[in-house]
Amino acid sequence: MFKSNKLEKIYENLLDKYPEEKEYLNAVKELFESLDILLEQRKDIENSPILEKIVEPERIVKFDVEWVDDNNVKQVNKGYRVQFNSALGPYKGGLRFDPSVNLSILKFLGFEQIFKNALTGLSLGGGKGGSDFTSKGKSDSEIKKFCEAFVEKLSPYIGPKLDVPAGDLGCGGKEIEFMALKNKEITGKLDGTFTGKPIYLKGSQLRPEATGYGLLYFVSNMLETYKKDTIKNKKVIISGAGNVSSFAMRKTKELGGIVVGASNSRGYIYDENGIDIDYVIACAENRNNFIPKYLEKYPNTKTSNISKELWENKCDIALPCATQNEIDINSAKRLYENGCFLVAEGANMPCTLEAIDFFNGNGVLFAPGKASNAGGVAVSGLEMQQNEIETYWSKEEVDEKLKQIMKSIFEISYENANKLGKPTDLKLGANIAGFLRVYEQMEKIENSK
Repeated sequence: MFKSNKLEKIYENLLDKYPEEKEYLNAVKELFESLDILLEQRKDIENSPILEKIVEPERIVKFDVEWVDDNNVKQVNKGYRVQFNSALGPYKGGLRFDPSVNLSILKFLGFEQIFKNALTGLSLGGGKGGSDFTSKGKSDSEIKKFCEAFVEKLSPYIGPKLDVPAGDLGCGGKEIEFMALKNKEITGKLDGTFTGKPIYLKGSQLRPEATGYGLLYFVSNMLETYKKDTIKNKKVIISGAGNVSSFAMRKTKELGGIVVGASNSRGYIYDENGIDIDYVIACAENRNNFIPKYLEKYPNTKTSNISKELWENKCDIALPCATQNEIDINSAKRLYENGCFLVAEGANMPCTLEAIDFFNGNGVLFAPGKASNAGGVAVSGLEMQQNEIETYWSKEEVDEKLKQIMKSIFEISYENANKLGKPTDLKLGANIAGFLRVYEQMEKIENSK
């Protein structure tokens, strides 16, 4: 599989130890494919024990979350925190609350988070956590009880200098607020233990917008460097029904792009002349009725109840912002055939490895999520800085810092890809850039012992 015997041996060992953890193994494989190219030039890295260490979490915390629902019935959920790597700073990564959560998914997300955080240039380690709890069908009282019970178990393992959780799928501002307040009650301090907090709890401006905005800033840098162009008048398809997609739509419109397609888990809408962004976002507030409601006002809009078919439509730019593996090889081929020339990930690995290889092999510019969707963790890092020095930056100040971070992430990814003779392979460049920053710091730590 890999030219490097060292990488092959490490990966085979992981397959033997964790045969059921497909998502995690896939993330390691994706990184190793890039390292395989790097190690041809860097035998010092191949001979280092750091490669074995970097693929294993430093700590995994597992616990039961016991809480009582509105019917006074005790419920029990599983809770996790994967503290993957702290070489660059405190563990940093979101909490995912969804029935799909398991250790493999959290290890996959935590592993990706290490290198995403490294690319920001901020002092952030990598981690991820969550629970198989879902807020769907739950009252605010039940969500609050669960969040408080969850943070009671997690509190001993987190803190502004140790581990700083944020939100993720199923864990939004409301859940973060409940947990931050409970943690304040437990510790007696209102500090930077959580990010994504409301402003009154020392949160940062622009946090909900950050991933979507950052995605478009990254795309703008790609267009400027590779095409000497802008997003103005480009037709854009954006999947997903959360903050990332909605703010990506808003920023696309603000920069002069035309959003022609959107989706949620129940289907998609498409109009080659452009969809009504404001109305899409208003309709999306009721996810179960999003498409029928939109069609009441715009009955001639093309639609399907199969979300995946969104990628069969014409566009210049595709921004998958929903979930992992939503663009497979067949969807990738359809996008290419229909004229798509740029794909940037707004979610965590929404494109399969086969799809990514197809894009890179057929001249479609591709941005991996660890680079293009790093805006969220970047602003979380800025929130940590504000909490630490007890200051507060305006929306304009945070936005400017976000622009500069996304520009820097693009540049370092581009430079590393260019050094290896593959200037358009941003997956390669981002993987190498993120890995080298972590590797070099781990090497310093090892040498200081």
